[in-house]
Order: sequence, then structure tokens, then C-alpha cells
Amino acid sequence: MKFAIVLYSYFPYGGLQQDLLKILQACRRKQITVTVFCMEWEGEKPINTDIVILPSQGYTKTAKRDYFVEKMLEATLDKYDLVLGFNKMPGLDYYYAADYCFAEKARNERSFLYRLTSRAKQYMDFEEAVFGKDQQTVSLLLTPQQKEEFTRHYQTEDNRLILLPPGIKKDRMAGKDAPIKRRQMRHELSVAPGDLLILQIGSSFKTKGVNRSLLAFAALPKELRRRTWFFVIGEDAPEKYLKEAQRLGVEKHFKIVNGSNQVPELLLAADLLIHPSLKESAGMVILEAIVAGLPVLTTSSCGYAFHVEKAQAGVVCPMPFQQDYLNKQLEAMLLSDNRSTWKANGIAYGKDQDLYSMPQTVVNLLVQAAQSYS
Repeated sequence: MKFAIVLYSYFPYGGLQQDLLKILQACRRKQITVTVFCMEWEGEKPINTDIVILPSQGYTKTAKRDYFVEKMLEATLDKYDLVLGFNKMPGLDYYYAADYCFAEKARNERSFLYRLTSRAKQYMDFEEAVFGKDQQTVSLLLTPQQKEEFTRHYQTEDNRLILLPPGIKKDRMAGKDAPIKRRQMRHELSVAPGDLLILQIGSSFKTKGVNRSLLAFAALPKELRRRTWFFVIGEDAPEKYLKEAQRLGVEKHFKIVNGSNQVPELLLAADLLIHPSLKESAGMVILEAIVAGLPVLTTSSCGYAFHVEKAQAGVVCPMPFQQDYLNKQLEAMLLSDNRSTWKANGIAYGKDQDLYSMPQTVVNLLVQAAQSYS
């Protein structure tokens, strides 16, 4: 069996890209041959997988995406049992919905002029090609919120929308050696035993709300802030946020670390995960923190935020977003006696819920679909 997987770009540590790797591993276990088509690939390439870099000619990103889709359609036509996309575009059999509904953003959160831009028009057209009524693409969704939004904007048939379980790695769960790993990592980070560590993980700092987090950190009472550290782990340009930290007077206790392979240890070392994203389809790190026993402070605009409430493992800030509310909740959570309860609830939730089977579920669905095509 031969599958084609298509996406615009791959870079290490992105949530979409991490899900792609998990699905590739599940395909290998089923002995499925996979070819990945993309415009660019940054970092190590997975074993036993053909990575094809297709040309993307044009003077603008919009033109380059159009050209890429044209070449992708030529390269995959009648050559594969199934085509799975990780970005919205025409010609997909299945779409893995790592992104939020663009129509929701364009129609409800942006101006009429925004919708007239070539970028917005292309995104709307490509989303229509995936979710439009009477289209053929089946979409694999991460959250009920996505299903509600896509159905409301496109009247997508229910049988073309499949809700997936999450797919975090089980090594994020707190094990018996968690206290030892916590001490080791905090020592490595030079965080004293009596200090507090706030953690934020994720690339694309603007979208993830790093500036919101910085403002909340700076708003902490001076005595509390003096014994609190704020570390951001992710791939993005750090200069703007380092300057903002300096402007706010918190630069001595603020640090940005490029994407790390030590996420499980960092989750155990921290005292709170802050994740006030502007808009996010899922937010895998929220679940990773929950099962590690790390209390979470997030926003309801994150698709996986409902797990925080369901697990009773932290606090979810309602929308519309209010900076003052985030500031107050950060201070309250750091000082709260409930942190041990949130921790215990999260660890129990990780043992009771299916938060890990997404890759196997996706591959099983694709195999069934490919068999029905033949």
C-alpha cells in the first residue's frame, strides 16, 4: 500500500510536524510505503520515507503555494492509494486538521478589507476545496470546537468529519522517577529548590501569546517575582521578546531556549505551564503538561483547553481575552494551595483517558479507506 503525504513545510518541534512523524511511524509499523511532498524540509529526515521537495515558483507566498499545489496534483495523480494533507489544499483524499477554521477568523475576527487580500482569498478557496458541501475530502479533526466551526461555515456533511483521540507520547506521563528528574533538570536550569518555574512551550511566539505571558509575569508582586523564573521553549526569533522583557524589567528571570528534546524533563521541572494562545486548533502541550502533573493556565481559544477543565488540572481564561484576568490568575495559581490537587488530578487523568492513540487511529482509518477505493 502506498500513501502520499503533503504539506507546505517541515521544521523540527512544530506541533503539526510532530504529529506527522508519529503518523509516519505508525505507517512503518503497518509496512505502508509513504512519500512526503513539501516545499521545504528543515532538520533530519525520517528513515524509510521518501521526501520529495517540489518546486514552488512565484514572487509571493500565495503564488508559490498555487504552484506547489499544481505540481503536487501532477505528482500524485493515480500513483498512490491515498493522499493525506497536513495543510488545506485541493486534491486531498484526507485532511489532518492541525489548523483552525480560517473562515471563522476571516469572517468574525477580521475586516472586510482583510478578506480581499490574495492570501485570504487563497486560504478561503483552499479551505472550501476541503470542507465545502459536496466535496470529497474527509477531514480528521482534533477537537469538537473545530467540528462546530467547519460545519457552521461550510455545512460539511457529518460523515466527512471524524473526531480523533489525542496522540501525545506516553513518555510525557509522570513516572516513579519524576521527583529525581525534577531535581536534576532544575539543577541544570539553575533554579533553586524554593523558587518557582513558569514554562511556556511552542513555536510561533506571537500566536502562542508569549507577549501576554510576559505581561502577566511582569505584573506579579515584586516579592513573588523575585523567586520566580519564566522559561520559553520554542523556535522563533527571540529578539523582540528579550527586548520586551528588558523594557518590563524582568530580563534577569526570563529566558528563551531553542526547541528542546528534553520536554518530558522540563514539564516535570516546572511549577506551572502558561499557554495563552490567541487561537489554536488543539495545543498538544496542554495535554502533555496535564499528564506530567503540571498545572496549566490557558485560554479557551485553545482546542484542548476543555481537557484542563475536565481533568480539573488548572485554570482556563474565558474569551474575549482580558490581560488583567490572566495576570490575576497567574499570581493566584503560583500561590495556591491547590497546585498539589491539580497535579494529582492531571496524573490521574493521564491514566484514565485515551490521550495517546491518534497515530494508530489515523493509519487504521486510512487503510480502510484505501481498501474501499480499490
